[in-house]
Amino acid sequence: MTQNFSEIQPLTHLDAQGEAQMVDVSGKSATKRIAVAAAQVRMLPETLAAIQAGNAPKGDVLGTARLAGIMAAKQTSGLIPLCHPLPISKVEVHLTPDPQLPGYQIRAEVVTKAETGVEMEALTAVSVAALTVYDMAKALEKGMIIESIRLVSKTGGKSGDYQRPEDAT
Repeated sequence: MTQNFSEIQPLTHLDAQGEAQMVDVSGKSATKRIAVAAAQVRMLPETLAAIQAGNAPKGDVLGTARLAGIMAAKQTSGLIPLCHPLPISKVEVHLTPDPQLPGYQIRAEVVTKAETGVEMEALTAVSVAALTVYDMAKALEKGMIIESIRLVSKTGGKSGDYQRPEDAT
């Protein structure tokens, strides 16, 4: 006997047969939505100093990572199977040196006016920016650690606003 998945638990990305589907958002209103995500790249103090001084063998680590994060946000629906293609209004990616880590704190903000949110776009932006830091600086250090990828906040939409408590600054 087969059981209808929707009778067990109503999951929005599964159809009645339990197969993955894209959620129909056509009945929702387009509203302004903002998502902020963060990540960090931990590295040796010497690696941080070399990047800060512009002495990485591949060139401009931070500028390249910033552009990679912006480009990644715009490509999210092509990378994450059930994400909707969205009209991105704004993407900002910031990489801030953190000597206490040591490494970089990465933060992305993505804005749209659409029927669904941009959390995945912000998370994709920080993930790819962090991967790009690794790629650009791996000749200096192969042991860098990408960590703490997380949604910091989001506004708009039916589920309301969200703010991660430890990032409430």
